[in-house]
Amino acid sequence: MSAGPTPSEIFDRAVEEGTRRLDQSLLELVSTSFIAGFTVVFGLVALGIVEGVLGPDAGGTAKLGGALAFGIGILFLVAGRTELFNENFSDPAAAAVDRGDRRAAGPLLRLWVVTLLFNLVGGGLFSLVFTVEGALPPGTTEALATVATESAHRALLASFARAVAGGTLVSLLSFLLVSVDSDGARLGLAYLVGVFLALGPFEHVVVTALHVFLGVLFGAAIATARFAVVVGVVTTGNLVGGLGLVTVAHIAQAKGAAQSED
Repeated sequence: MSAGPTPSEIFDRAVEEGTRRLDQSLLELVSTSFIAGFTVVFGLVALGIVEGVLGPDAGGTAKLGGALAFGIGILFLVAGRTELFNENFSDPAAAAVDRGDRRAAGPLLRLWVVTLLFNLVGGGLFSLVFTVEGALPPGTTEALATVATESAHRALLASFARAVAGGTLVSLLSFLLVSVDSDGARLGLAYLVGVFLALGPFEHVVVTALHVFLGVLFGAAIATARFAVVVGVVTTGNLVGGLGLVTVAHIAQAKGAAQSED
């Protein structure tokens, strides 16, 4: 049985993947971010269908079934190599650090801003498809509206804590994906992270924003101001968890390992 890659080797892989992401043309970045947005909606709709079929009386069983269904959306994201905000923190940051040039901050900022914007645009536009009467099975819209209401009206400190956890989890996925060698392992990790993200539920700004938007489309009473506040809180939590905990720690780990090897 072969040993896994060392921290330095993982960092080198992250730099290679991060460089690919930083060097995308604007058209490629917009396209892959847009695709990721409607892929997330597929995961949310799958969650709603399962919870709707099982019904509110199923309790924890419905929540577990919904999480298992949502995980497929994250699996699709990784298989398609699309660009999801927060999942693209670790590798591009490693590439920027490796370049050792302050000018790398520009491409990094472009990557994150464009990704977040078009994740939301792609997912928001695709969500409108499901507003057509009869497009979803009975009970689905009610289930999605219920979850959206819970998410939007949760205490802000709790939302922030869940967002730190969600940002940590999704950025950790990025790190783990370059740590394994087989496609099967990559897809398995993606699915498990997707299930855990929904099971918490832990907050991810794109998932949360699109879920709340779907809920509003299906009749959830959520004010625009509250929606904006929740998105801001969750984004901040994702940055703290994804960049502050995972990305910085793993870059420091790789740099420390490289110094030990020298």
